[in-house]
Amino acid sequence: MYLLVAEEDGKAVSSVQMAIIESLTHNVRPFAVIENVVTHMDYRKKGYASSLLEKASEIAKERRCYKIFLETGSNRESTLNFYKKNGFEIDKKHSCLKRL
Repeated sequence: MYLLVAEEDGKAVSSVQMAIIESLTHNVRPFAVIENVVTHMDYRKKGYASSLLEKASEIAKERRCYKIFLETGSNRESTLNFYKKNGFEIDKKHSCLKRL
């Protein structure tokens, strides 16, 4: 489990949470799951979240992950474009969720 944090002037301004999941598929290679990509409103569009996503990708590569899985509940074009700009594809797969 990783919690990546960007700071400015000693304050946490952006964060990304990532888990590495061991897997028996894809030649027994793990995959990464990213959640909670959050940047304080006053610090958006400064590259903090993009830098954290890049660091998360580096960690996933070092850990030999075959993919990074990320979901967003947002349908805002700006949010989807942010993820596309950072190398994520908006695919046609179905996500299933069971709330507990």
